[in-house]
Amino acid sequence: MSDTSLWTALRNPVFRRLWTASVVSGVCVAAHDTAATWMMNTLTSSMFLISVMSTVASLPFFLFTLPAGSLADMVDRKKLLCTMNLWLAICAGVLALLGAMDLLNPYLILTCVFLIGVGFSFSAPAWSSVVPEVVTKEELASAVTLGGLQLNLCGIIGPAAAAVILSHSGANLVFAINAAGFLLVIAALIQWKSAEKQSKASLENFFESFASAIRYVRYAPGIQVVLARNVLFALFISVIPALLPVIGLKKVLMNSSDLGLLFTSMGVGSVLGAIVLIPRARARFSPNTLTILASVLLAVVFVLMAVVRQTPLFMGVAGMAGVAWTMAASELWVAGQRAMPPWARGRMNATHIMLSQGGMALGGLVWGGSAASLGVTFTLVAAAVLLLSSLALAFPLSIDFTGKLNFDPATPATQYHAMLHVPRPDDGPVTITMEFQIDAVNRTRFLQLMREVRLMHLRNGAFSWRLDEDLAERRSFRLEMLVASWSEHLLQHERITKEEQRNLEKAWSLDIRPDGPVVKHFISVNRELLGGKRVGPCPPPPSGYIPPAELEKVGTDRAV
Repeated sequence: MSDTSLWTALRNPVFRRLWTASVVSGVCVAAHDTAATWMMNTLTSSMFLISVMSTVASLPFFLFTLPAGSLADMVDRKKLLCTMNLWLAICAGVLALLGAMDLLNPYLILTCVFLIGVGFSFSAPAWSSVVPEVVTKEELASAVTLGGLQLNLCGIIGPAAAAVILSHSGANLVFAINAAGFLLVIAALIQWKSAEKQSKASLENFFESFASAIRYVRYAPGIQVVLARNVLFALFISVIPALLPVIGLKKVLMNSSDLGLLFTSMGVGSVLGAIVLIPRARARFSPNTLTILASVLLAVVFVLMAVVRQTPLFMGVAGMAGVAWTMAASELWVAGQRAMPPWARGRMNATHIMLSQGGMALGGLVWGGSAASLGVTFTLVAAAVLLLSSLALAFPLSIDFTGKLNFDPATPATQYHAMLHVPRPDDGPVTITMEFQIDAVNRTRFLQLMREVRLMHLRNGAFSWRLDEDLAERRSFRLEMLVASWSEHLLQHERITKEEQRNLEKAWSLDIRPDGPVVKHFISVNRELLGGKRVGPCPPPPSGYIPPAELEKVGTDRAV
């Protein structure tokens, strides 16, 4: 079985068990969404309230996913996922209870949709981070596509099941079954044994973790490109969840069974795209080309949504929408995973999801409001024209580069430095200086390398970085960076990749002195200075302590 096969990741027993449980639960979730949409349709005639359901579902991802991603990198992901699935089970159960008591109204449904979105927003980064943990690099593309396939299979079976249940037992039973589905996921998670080792350095606190996500995005041009493409795609794909059910219910005049089959048709299109088109297309086209082709197909879908009013044909349009959505989303998601370092995967997945869902929420409001005020036909044609125009950005913002990225950790450095005592983890800020002596002929090359070194240090933990040239000696340079604490400085060591290490070594090798650059570490004593007294005693020497004179030979800290 080749690495481009859709089914490669299912050879992994851990992934197979988690994927199967998520499929069963996903079927229940898809049925739940269909039942909630139908219930909203029976309670209100407002096109806007129906379309805004997609915005309310996406909004929690925009509000909470980034802090959730920080939690995913700080706490036990298994426990976090179990807790969130319990929350989801409770929310679905409450919705079923309110329905049984005949207390539901449009605003209570929107509230429950929001609370369920909160549960998914906190579990999504952890779940996304678990997938690369349980599969190999060769299995990752398959696992990501299977994740999309899972949603699509659920999109086929769930709405069809909802159509049957709605016509016989009503929406409350669907909500109750969904609650049971989340409990099944908890049972599967309990069986999973995580093999990932915790960092040896002190973990960041929540706010440091939160800030590091923003810092990494700011200084990583690659992830910026991927995130920009995802936001752009989210703004346009939000037309589908915002307007497809509205047109089906209010223009095509579908009943509950037709509504379920409409979502099923979109799921069928997604599955056909994932199984038939994507593996073949990946063998022939680059990821960027695939996203462009999918966007063109999506523009065609928008136009057809504006003119088709026959139920069977409209379901065919929904199937085309599923193909376009799956093709573009899977390539963008794979590109995102390839552009994320392992140490920040939870935070980067959270950022990815937050911006995508923020685009979905904003797009849902824009397209829903436009449809209510300017008309459905005008809105869809305008969306198609804008989408085709936006493809001009797909070339300068190509995602093809992500296939060449390598985040393998660097091997431990062999350069050590003398230190009088071991700092406490929260001591800081820490200042690290490096003094270089560079031959004039290598000056331009040195500055080019230091551009990359600057980005490396800033995205891996430094909050300030500068490079100065000595006015008295042209070939003398001094690098100075500040890190929030000693523990954050130690984390810098663990975050360096092989590629980053090579850039640093190239810059290091340009120093004309036999022993290379001079590296020094400083701990701020401002708290002691301003307080007028010592903050606390230096920690006692650790077991196996080596006197300072000997530290020049063996040292206690390797260079960054």
